[in-house]
Amino acid sequence: MSESARSAPGALDKGDKASQAAAEHEAHSNRWKALAFIALAQLMVVLDATIVNIALPSAQTDLGISDGNRQWVVTAYALAFGGLLLFGGRIADLWGRKRAFVVGLTGFAAASALGGVATTGAMMFGARALQGAFGALLAPAALSLLAVMFTDAKERAKAFGIYGAIAGGGGAVGFILGGVLTEYLDWRWTFFVNIPFAIVAALGAYFVIREPEGGRNRNPLDIPGVLLSTLGLVSLVYGFTRAESNGWGDSSTIALFIASAVLLVSFVIVESKVKAPLLPLRVITDRNRGGIYLSLGIAIIAMFGTFLFLTYYLQVVKGFSPIKTGFAFMPMIVGMMVGSTQIGTRLMTRLPARLLMGPGFLVAAVGMLLMTQLEIGSSYASIILPAMLLLGLGMGTAFMPAMSLATLGVEPRDAGVASAMVNTSQQVGGAIGTALLNTIAASATTAYIKDHIAGAGSSKTQQQLVALQGQVHGYTNAIWFAVGMLVAAAVIVSVLVNAGKQGSDPVASGDGVEDEFKIPVVAH
Repeated sequence: MSESARSAPGALDKGDKASQAAAEHEAHSNRWKALAFIALAQLMVVLDATIVNIALPSAQTDLGISDGNRQWVVTAYALAFGGLLLFGGRIADLWGRKRAFVVGLTGFAAASALGGVATTGAMMFGARALQGAFGALLAPAALSLLAVMFTDAKERAKAFGIYGAIAGGGGAVGFILGGVLTEYLDWRWTFFVNIPFAIVAALGAYFVIREPEGGRNRNPLDIPGVLLSTLGLVSLVYGFTRAESNGWGDSSTIALFIASAVLLVSFVIVESKVKAPLLPLRVITDRNRGGIYLSLGIAIIAMFGTFLFLTYYLQVVKGFSPIKTGFAFMPMIVGMMVGSTQIGTRLMTRLPARLLMGPGFLVAAVGMLLMTQLEIGSSYASIILPAMLLLGLGMGTAFMPAMSLATLGVEPRDAGVASAMVNTSQQVGGAIGTALLNTIAASATTAYIKDHIAGAGSSKTQQQLVALQGQVHGYTNAIWFAVGMLVAAAVIVSVLVNAGKQGSDPVASGDGVEDEFKIPVVAH
């Protein structure tokens, strides 16, 4: 064999290594540009959860949707999104996050276009279900891209600070944008507005994102796991939706909860036995990640219920227009941005996550506590404004380290499903919050009116006043439960989350956490 022939393989190896190094350098240098497109896509998904709510009355009238069926505009999205998240996260691990991200954006845009041109209620419901399905692919792909692209502790803190601010405050922005579009254009624009968002984000992602190599999970798809998890989560979300409309004692509600429990327990058993599980139990049995998922879900229960009550309070009790209502949420958005990008980002590499999340949830609880003082004549400036600021500040501070820690230390091949679990805890928490707190509020309102209506006499004005007082009484009763949930979230964080500050050596910091909580280096 000639000398040149013998040296060829080595030369080839050198060339491969050089090209791989160049690709890694390009991926690393583009990560901040990539973050802009990932954040844009996340904003679109979060906006969509609330923007349609503002437009719902107008859409219902135009399409002739009955009062009994209008809930499906929200429920169809929630069921598809919540039920398919784990499957979407696994597909992202299998296909690659960039491909899943672009496909999710493209599908979401197409579904939004379908919703915008809907001519019947059924067409609208189908479009919302498709939005939820593609959102379930898009959301975990976006978060897991951040997890594998940002591995330096300080850069990770900044990236997740931006992401956390959008994830937390985007819903409130949706109220503003939904009000503007509905009042000045048409309800259909609450769907069409997603299309430019999706096109810009998809094109940017296609040309800019360079996903690190070696992070795919190419194991065969766990079909039993997909079916059990999807059906179990759909049953759970739909059970809470039915509880809100039909009551907790309704036979169909109880049947859905029983079915959900059986399906999800079966899912856990299957996942513990199969070789390539949809959700490796190592992802959720770790005390830190488990604590994050649980505390986030409970905190979201409080948040979603508050969004609902404040919207009704401002529009029905105070008489605010949709636009004015949307702008009334601005202090919370500002608080979210400050808490996430300033407090959380600056302190995440200096303090353990529990020392940010626990106090963050408690600050939010203080803001929620202020809202329990609401009355018909309450001043926006004296109660709602400071409450919004505290709520946003606390949740922003807590969300950012939570988002980062939930995906920190996971194997690259599990990044998609770990990210999906973050979204699943939020989605299920939102469904529970809307149903549970609304039921508490409705019960308290009914009891108040029953006790006070006799004293109103036959005066219609007095009866209307009692009805309004009953509504506000119901809101404040439910908000007390939300305060308790935020305190519970803080306690869970304090007890379960024991990771050291991100980017430090956890063992040296005295937290007793294993090495898996060091910043992971993605294998190439």
